Amino acid sequence: MNEIKSLPGSAFSLFTVVAFVVAAGMMAGGIYFLEASFAAKGFYAMAAIMLVHTTVTVTKTLRDAEEARKEAARLDELRTEKMLGGLSGA
Repeated sequence: MNEIKSLPGSAFSLFTVVAFVVAAGMMAGGIYFLEASFAAKGFYAMAAIMLVHTTVTVTKTLRDAEEARKEAARLDELRTEKMLGGLSGA
């Protein structure tokens, strides 16, 4: 039996977008204030890692939402066909 996948919650979607913006801001700030010191390079590296992580998370969230919408539409279509088939057979 097919089950409808639930969409990610709006709070999680908002969190992923905010995390992406924060990571991009950290990256820009790191580049702007970059000095040749070890600490500045470490900050730049941490911001880059966080940006990559949140990019993957945003991509996964958007993909999961699209797959859930497609699955829901497919199940609605199957239910409609089943209902119409039952009516024509009566």
